[in-house]
Amino acid sequence: MFITKDFILRTEIAKKLYHNFAAEMPIIDYHCHINPREIYEDRRFENITQVWLGGDHYKWRLIRSNGVNEDEITGDADPKTKFRHFAKMLTKAIGNPMYHWTHLELKKYFDYDGVLNEDTADAVYELCNKKLQNADMSVRGLIKKSNVKMIGTTDDPIDSLEWHIKLKEDKTFNVIVAPSFRPDKAVNIEKEGFVEYINKLAEVSGVEIKTAEDVKKALSNRLDFFCENGCRATDHGLDYVVYSPASEEEIEDIFTCVINGGTVSQADADKYKTAIMLHLGREYAKHGIVMQLHYGAQRNTNTKLFKRLGPDTGFDCISTRSCGEAITGFLNALETENALPKTILYSLNPQDNELLGTILGCFQGTEVAGKIQHGSAWWFNDTKSGMETQLKSLANLSLLGNFIGMLTDSRSFLSYTRHEYFRRILCNLIGEWVENGEYPNDEKTLGKLVEDICYYNAERYFDI
Repeated sequence: MFITKDFILRTEIAKKLYHNFAAEMPIIDYHCHINPREIYEDRRFENITQVWLGGDHYKWRLIRSNGVNEDEITGDADPKTKFRHFAKMLTKAIGNPMYHWTHLELKKYFDYDGVLNEDTADAVYELCNKKLQNADMSVRGLIKKSNVKMIGTTDDPIDSLEWHIKLKEDKTFNVIVAPSFRPDKAVNIEKEGFVEYINKLAEVSGVEIKTAEDVKKALSNRLDFFCENGCRATDHGLDYVVYSPASEEEIEDIFTCVINGGTVSQADADKYKTAIMLHLGREYAKHGIVMQLHYGAQRNTNTKLFKRLGPDTGFDCISTRSCGEAITGFLNALETENALPKTILYSLNPQDNELLGTILGCFQGTEVAGKIQHGSAWWFNDTKSGMETQLKSLANLSLLGNFIGMLTDSRSFLSYTRHEYFRRILCNLIGEWVENGEYPNDEKTLGKLVEDICYYNAERYFDI
């Protein structure tokens, strides 16, 4: 048996904290990319390849790294062939979280205690496919089996929220599925498709958009609609955080140029983005919802395969661009107006951990403990060592006890074991500190600390 009940837990204190406190806490998955329609329709999966490899660029990257032809990763190859390539690659993935994630999922959802490799691939494939036919292995079944209380999806402002509305009306399903407002396409004035998107935003919002002020009105209109339908958070996928304030006249000139078919410099684009982001920050504060800022990614770096496969297919990497002054300038501008919302900051570059940890203490508030959060280790950082590094940095520079914990950031309904992975790592780290004499061995206090980080802090933060 590979995944034992004490997997990762090296001390007796860690084992007690995990089994007695962390393990049974419900899950608040406040940021993910799953499709709410699949929840409403209670989708069933035909095979494990469909669940695991259908849209997971984490796995695609690793299979590519094993020299496999793209047709047998994202192409038309049969599902079993794709699964075999995944299993063959996995043997070489020592030290990679994918090895742990895979076996945690096999253990939890398919009752498989063994090891997936080239020799066991066919047997595991058949076992998983058979299990997927069970009544409790539909999308809703997997969510309930995972003890999930709330899911925060990621949704464009022009989305009708049809499936969220239907889910809210469905009394047979009691898990909160909340839309999250992601207005990137209205912010990225320099990117291809901006004008076409603004036209769609105008149509959906009922606001005739001729000026940058009209864009703000249209976004506010849509945010009102989102909040009426359960929105608790927003999300911004930023190449880098901007803060370049300019006059209203200058912003209008920039917008008019682009909307009439002209091009814009990056400096002018940043001025427009700053104006829109400040407006949105004020609106988020007014509604009492959370602003999430994800930054620090280089996107679509492989032009040839981006043209073939599109975005979010595994060709992004870490950016080293520094945004510290822009982040503090942006937060300070909102704070000066008493309009700074609850905010979670995520950088894809782990070198920013200490930067973010120190920024937190500059802008906290009384609305909720830990109003400004250093988000959980994101994307390339949600490894065992990456999570430990983020937790240690947060503990060193702020209050770990107010941390809102883990999220999946995933497109898969089997990824909830990432919360288990995080909880084991958290309990093991705390256990080491106690074992080293760095914190008292007070089970009641430690247990509450763990329960708060795993669940209660997020429950309070997102007003659940």
